[in-house]
Amino acid sequence: MVGVSINTVTKLLVDLGTACEAFHDATVRNVPAQRVQCDEVWCFCYARKENLPEELRGVFGYGDLWTWVGQDADSELVLSWLVGRRDAQTAHPFMHDLASRLSNRVQLTTDGLHAYLEATDSAFGTEIDYARLIKVYGSDPNAERRYAPPVCIETKVQVITGDPAIEHISTSFIERQNLQMRMSMRRFTRLTNGHSKKVENHMHALSVHYVHYNFARMQRALGGTPAMTAGLTDRVWSVEDIIGLLDVAEKKAA
Repeated sequence: MVGVSINTVTKLLVDLGTACEAFHDATVRNVPAQRVQCDEVWCFCYARKENLPEELRGVFGYGDLWTWVGQDADSELVLSWLVGRRDAQTAHPFMHDLASRLSNRVQLTTDGLHAYLEATDSAFGTEIDYARLIKVYGSDPNAERRYAPPVCIETKVQVITGDPAIEHISTSFIERQNLQMRMSMRRFTRLTNGHSKKVENHMHALSVHYVHYNFARMQRALGGTPAMTAGLTDRVWSVEDIIGLLDVAEKKAA
């Protein structure tokens, strides 16, 4: 319809996603964050788990996927993300990667997922002020059963390590970021057939999205981009700048 081969578009996604991942890994370092929030976002790849053929059930990259995200609540910079399962085997590398990008002690808030406990202790030890915000959900009796999300009926604060400030124990910023991700990438849109078919392409799309979110997307409340607020750049990036990461990657490979 547009006169461009699907293979050309896919190759651009793969090449640019690889370049964006390398750029983020090298650039988002020594961030002087004060408050960090983490969460996990569900989606599926190839097919829903209940529709998978028997031989693909339990194989990573087919069925349920979770994107783990860590964000600086002040600059709104996405510090780290990782695609995996919602378990300890994913929590540990995610939290270690997050810790490696921070330059100082931070206050951390997560949800009540148990996997965070050992992973955070392993990555930070006692050098963190960590609390969990545990939400208790119920159903709305007036909502349509099939599509209505659960309703939060209670929240519980649990201090795990250090001395976190109670007024800053929140996951509001990371949950808003999750909404932004679902609105920006059709792969995360619910009740559509736009889901990823290959987990590798799913990860490449995330890499491109987060470089754009951090470096090119203006935030009115910040007066700039998250990367500008965090001191990682002094200007708003354009799409051309992001595409230019391909040239940088090619020069390094040469």
